[in-house]
Amino acid sequence: MRITIELDAENMRRIQKITGQKKKSPAVSCALSEFIQQHQRRQFIERVLSGQTDFSLTNQELEARDVYEAR
Repeated sequence: MRITIELDAENMRRIQKITGQKKKSPAVSCALSEFIQQHQRRQFIERVLSGQTDFSLTNQELEARDVYEAR
């Protein structure tokens, strides 16, 4: 999807450096994907720490899935 956003030039430069992307659109897309993944990880950890997670899978099975579903 194509959108127009306004970003601070310094933040854009930092995003490009962190993601390793030379072009702006791929850099923003990569940063957004990473942000979403971090948010999902945080949600999962919060569920684990609050005891709301069903541990029906072993650690090896969880690692094999490589994705933790956000509820």
